[in-house]
Amino acid sequence: MSTRTSTRTRLLDAAEELLFTRGVVATPVDEVLRRAGASPATLYRAYGSKEGLVAAALLRRHEHWCEVWDRAVAVAADDRERLLAVLTAIDEFRARSEGARWCAFLGTAAEYADPPAALAEALRLESSTMLERLTALAAPLAGDRSDELARALVLVVSGQLALRLRGADDAALARRVAETLVDDPGWREA
Repeated sequence: MSTRTSTRTRLLDAAEELLFTRGVVATPVDEVLRRAGASPATLYRAYGSKEGLVAAALLRRHEHWCEVWDRAVAVAADDRERLLAVLTAIDEFRARSEGARWCAFLGTAAEYADPPAALAEALRLESSTMLERLTALAAPLAGDRSDELARALVLVVSGQLALRLRGADDAALARRVAETLVDDPGWREA
C-alpha cells in the first residue's frame, strides 16, 4: 500500500519545520509525526525510517534551493554576476517560508559523524552540486583555476551561513569578500 502524496507532503513539511530548526537528532520522531498528523506506520511505509524522512526532506530542499539559484543566475547580467548569484540566491532562499536558521545540509552533516547511507547521499549531492555549479560558473572568469575559485567561494558561502548561528547576518560582508575574490586578476594567471 502506498502513501498518499498529501501525507508524504505533510511529513516532509513537518520534518523541514522541526528538524532543520531544532536539529535532527534533538527532535523526536514522535514530534514530527504529531505535527504531520501521521502514524509511525505511515512514516515507515513512506520513508523507511526517520533518517529516510530526513534524506527526503533534504532532497526536496535541495531541489527548491537549485530552483532559486537557477533563477538568480538567469537574471544576472554577466559572467561575474552569474558566479556571485549564489549569494543572491542564499538571501532569497532564506526569505522563503522554508528558510532555516542556517543551512539544513551543514546542520545535518554536523550532527552525524558517520551518517546513514540515505543521509550521506543527500549530503554528498548538495556538496557536489554546489562545487560543480560554482566551478562551471567560474570557468569564464578563472579558466583552469575555476575549481580553486569555486572552492574559495564555498568557504565564503559556508562562513556566511555559519555566522548566522552566532546571530550575525553578514550577507553584505560575504558579498564584498566574494567580489574581492572574483575580481582578483590572479585567477586569470597561469
